[in-house]
Amino acid sequence: MSNSTPQKPTKVMSLYKRVTSLPFGNKIFSLMVCRMAPYFGTVKPFISELKVNKCVCQIKKRKLVHNHIQTVHVIAICNGLEMAMGTMAEASIPSHLRWIPKGMSVDYTAKAGSDITCVAEVTPQQWVVGDMLVPVTAYDTNGVVVVQGTIKLWISEKPARS
Repeated sequence: MSNSTPQKPTKVMSLYKRVTSLPFGNKIFSLMVCRMAPYFGTVKPFISELKVNKCVCQIKKRKLVHNHIQTVHVIAICNGLEMAMGTMAEASIPSHLRWIPKGMSVDYTAKAGSDITCVAEVTPQQWVVGDMLVPVTAYDTNGVVVVQGTIKLWISEKPARS
């Protein structure tokens, strides 16, 4: 199947478009994602943008996500990056494929002393069977990269339905 063939929106993308047309829709959608994967809720993420092959998620700097030097703990940031990646994947994956995470590799590039923006973005050509590296980047409010890396996914064909 060609990656350039248009496909109908995934359930997650359809839900996002439906819910975000409502007042406070992005907040409601973010809470819905946290209900599907409850651990994400520990950082109170806010999905500010979702489109096919890209998701942007915000994490507020607050005491519950601080480390010992009162910056945003890198594991909280990794949680936000994983939420951005997972939401992007669910909103983007071609209908004949499925995904599962295999690993994450990140570098801490600067102190995270403000609210954080987590971005996961791929190209349509990346959706093929095998290992897929999803670039993930976290920025502070000044646009400084505080964490960057990749999340490795295993992409496989969905089994035939009987």
